[in-house]
Amino acid sequence: MEFRIFYALLPLLIISAGAAFAQESLLSIETDDSNYDEGDTIAIFGNVKTIIGDTPVLIQIIHEGTIIDIAQITVSQDGTFTKIIIAEGGVWKKGGEYTIRAFYQEHIAESTFSFIPELKAVETTTNFEVNAGSKGTFDVKYTIRGGTVKDMTVDSEIFGLVVQIDAKDEGMITLDLPREFIGAEKQDGKDDMFIILIDSIETSYQESIVNTDSRVVTIDFEQGDSNIEIIGTYVVPEFSTVAMMILILGIMATVAMTRNKIQMKI
Repeated sequence: MEFRIFYALLPLLIISAGAAFAQESLLSIETDDSNYDEGDTIAIFGNVKTIIGDTPVLIQIIHEGTIIDIAQITVSQDGTFTKIIIAEGGVWKKGGEYTIRAFYQEHIAESTFSFIPELKAVETTTNFEVNAGSKGTFDVKYTIRGGTVKDMTVDSEIFGLVVQIDAKDEGMITLDLPREFIGAEKQDGKDDMFIILIDSIETSYQESIVNTDSRVVTIDFEQGDSNIEIIGTYVVPEFSTVAMMILILGIMATVAMTRNKIQMKI
């Protein structure tokens, strides 16, 4: 008897499940991408299987239970609807997963995407005291955004200034390089281009200000970069060719005197 009742109810269960599935698929919604950064354009589009008069689709963008945006969209004659939203402004503050919820009378559809806000990097402007050996020290004024300066040192072997940074994000550093201590010049005394290396890879730079006392260069860097080398044609203290020859002659003289003393003892 129980089996007869079950088989009698089975068609009704199938019809009911089919109706429920049809109801769920009556409304659909999605976005053109699953990941967005701040300032990106979010294209929302969807479809209504059965149009109900002039009923619009209501959408909500929700993050952590808070409604970020809300809109009412007209459904076209073919059942489709679209909406463009710019992911920027005061409400777009937190990163994470966002939900787009669409309502069409009693029908509901959802879609999700992830959002990454732009990091508001702190910009710092200050001076760094660089050790110039026997010449004492000199200051390099700099502005950095997206990281911090850990150290600045002179590398006489490459005629350059080495700037060590902690790049927490992509950013830039502007350096006011005093001509007295570092520069890049042609044989006629006119300015030449610096060679800029970031972690041993050559990169471009912008030179915004050129005056008689210094040259101001701006260098872009990526997150994780650590070592910036500004290579010119001279740097102080510079181990010049003359100094090298004097050192070599001094060594040779010392060696010669030592040999003479050994021979005299013998």
